[in-house]
Amino acid sequence: MSIKVRIPTPLQKLTENKVEVDVIAGTVAELVENLDKKYPGIKERICDEKGKIRRFVNIYLNEEDIRFLDKEDTVLKDNDEISIVPAIAGGALCTPRPLL
Repeated sequence: MSIKVRIPTPLQKLTENKVEVDVIAGTVAELVENLDKKYPGIKERICDEKGKIRRFVNIYLNEEDIRFLDKEDTVLKDNDEISIVPAIAGGALCTPRPLL
């Protein structure tokens, strides 16, 4: 299934400066894997060492947060749209810098 993925500005250097890419996948987890095969290094910025979506990365399926669906196991269908959105927050000077 072909899924359109919107790439945030901090990750576009990994997608050859593309704002949107198409990926074939049946679930969000498979989408991240296939995205990383096509654009190496993107998974480590989206996922933690256990392969789970980082808490400061929001992923939306057709404008619905996957955290309220089945998270990485959320099923995708042809022509779905995924948006990867890094969380934006203020903080103290000692706040760790996000990987995005």
